[in-house]
Amino acid sequence: MIRRLILLPLLVSMAVAASAWAQDKGSLNPKPLPPLANPNDPKIGAKELFGRKVLPAAMPTRVLGFYAHGCIAGAEGLPINGDHWQVMRLSRNRNWGHPDLVALVKRVAAKANKDAGWHGVLVGDMSQPRGGPMLTGHASHQVGLDADIWLTPMPGRQLSRNEREEMSAVMTVRDDRLDIDPRVFTPGHVSVIRAAALEPTVQRIFVNAAIKKALCREARGDRNWLHKVRPMYGHDYHFHIRIKCPPGSTECETQPDPTEGEGCSTGDLAYWFRDSVLHPKPPKVPPKPKPPMTMAALPLACKAVLTAPNAKQ
Repeated sequence: MIRRLILLPLLVSMAVAASAWAQDKGSLNPKPLPPLANPNDPKIGAKELFGRKVLPAAMPTRVLGFYAHGCIAGAEGLPINGDHWQVMRLSRNRNWGHPDLVALVKRVAAKANKDAGWHGVLVGDMSQPRGGPMLTGHASHQVGLDADIWLTPMPGRQLSRNEREEMSAVMTVRDDRLDIDPRVFTPGHVSVIRAAALEPTVQRIFVNAAIKKALCREARGDRNWLHKVRPMYGHDYHFHIRIKCPPGSTECETQPDPTEGEGCSTGDLAYWFRDSVLHPKPPKVPPKPKPPMTMAALPLACKAVLTAPNAKQ
């Protein structure tokens, strides 16, 4: 519990950065990262090591550690094209995850087509081939159990490589940040998020507080799924799905289940709409950059995942 409390400020700051990062353009011609001069240096950031792995480890599937400090062996890749999904920002090579997550994304995509009338979904970042910390963007997404789904419906055609690297998701939150933009956020969005939240393996879904507010207002019938949908900084262009530790994953560190209440009362949402939260003032003294997470902060078994041969593709 203490370790999670220590991680909370990092998760918040990275969530803000990730919202902007999700819209950053990719590259049509990504260049391989240069070799590290001393990859065995214990002070080197683990992100430098995991960010250089382009394929999963040739090992049985294992989830090691917590969402924000761990790795994954034997990850599965989500195909970049499916009947009802397309992967975005291919140059990042982050369409990897536990097989349960890959299967879930496919189901949510199919439900988006059936329940919301969308052609399908656009999939943002999942995890790197071996998980671990990323060079840019997320603090979580390290163990193959997180996925970002764009709030822009998939078009009825296959996007070009250029479009996948350069197009941006559509902002769904109003300029004043107090509610959704009704010109963009539709009942289809409610259906898609609801379909994801109803999946038994989903533990949390992170959305912008204005989207949570809209879901509370628009949800009809069974509302029990709303307790899984949690407000979080950013997440106004995409929603973030997090699944539970898979059965039998004894080395996976679970997160406590969210409280059962809907989280829709004025008191539940009040914090997120404070002016100090919506328009934070920059600190008088810029904080010093934190040292990167090293391998020592990850489960010991992640070293074997890092050094294992590449899985055959």
